[in-house]
Parts: sequence; C-alpha cells; structure tokens
Amino acid sequence: MLITLSMALLALSSSFANAHGSHSSPQNPSADWATRHMQEEHHIDSFDPASFFTLHDYDASGSWTPEEVRKTYGMDHETNAALTDERKQEALREVFTLFDPANTGYISRDNWMRLISDGVKLPDFGFGPGHHGDIEYEYEIHHFEQFHGEDATEEELTHPEDIEHFRRHDEEDEAQERLEQLERMSIVAANIPAKFRKQIQS
Repeated sequence: MLITLSMALLALSSSFANAHGSHSSPQNPSADWATRHMQEEHHIDSFDPASFFTLHDYDASGSWTPEEVRKTYGMDHETNAALTDERKQEALREVFTLFDPANTGYISRDNWMRLISDGVKLPDFGFGPGHHGDIEYEYEIHHFEQFHGEDATEEELTHPEDIEHFRRHDEEDEAQERLEQLERMSIVAANIPAKFRKQIQS
C-alpha cells in the first residue's frame, strides 16, 4: 500500500500551490470540485484521473467504497459536524449514481476512468474542500505551510490557528497522562462496593 501511495504522489507532483502570507484560497474559482480538493487539501495543481483515483483508494483495493468517498469529501470532519446523516447519504447516492451505474456498491477504477473521460465529474455538495487528514496533516497543509515554513521558530507560531493546534495537542497529552496514571493505580478492594466484591470473590 505504501508503494502504491508513493507512486501516486510522484505522479501528482507536477506543481504545488503556495499562498504564503495570505489567507485567500489558492484554487481557481472556476475549477471543479476535484481540482479544488487537490489544490486545497493536497497543494497539487496538476494531476490526472488515474492518480486522483489511486490517491483516494485508501486501502489500495482498486475500488472506492462508500466509506472512502465519504472520507474524500470530508463528510465526517469536524467542519461538517452540522451535516445530517440524511444529507450525507443523499450525497453518497448521487456520487454512486454517477460512477457506479451497475449499482455494485463500489466505484471501480475502470468505471471511474471511463466516466471521467466521458466528462462526468465529482459533484460539489458545498461540504468544503474535503478535509480528510488527521489534525497534524490539516494544520500542516492548511496553515503551517502557507504562513510559516520550515525555518519558523516556536516564538513565531502565534497565530490563532497555531494556538488552537497546540491547545489540542496539550489536551491529548493530558488525557493520555491521566489514562496512564489510572493504569498504574493498584486496585484497592476496600474501594469496591460490597455487591461487586461479592461477585468478584464468587
């Protein structure tokens, strides 16, 4: 899987969008949703349908499942928390109606390539650019790369996005520390309610 993903990224590496110093979006307003997704979520301007398919075939199975399409559109990302499950299902049905004409329940690479060549495109449902990375990736791709750069010092990371990112890291670290403390604690029988102690002893 790593080899396949690496090959896809190599094929996609023609040119990258940079927007240092501005919060404006780098995408062309006239671009379709797939182009917008690649520019905003991956910082890639030039790509082909085969590479797009491979990049979003997360399990390298040669087909897209509903879960993979859902992930590509960022339907379960926190920015789409207000979306109802009904709206998500409607969107999935529309994508599969377009790219799974035989109603197999998955989108094959062959169907994708054929239908894209016929001019069929992924719809824009208004769900945003399709955030589907973890918090580290999303911070890197949507903020750090655009406004800081590799030589940025910790003192320079003062934007609201930086503060929020590190706050979330602190929360995760604290939660992990609490869990480890609980795991290290000895079980004190006297602290267990009597009715549960009886069950344990029997």
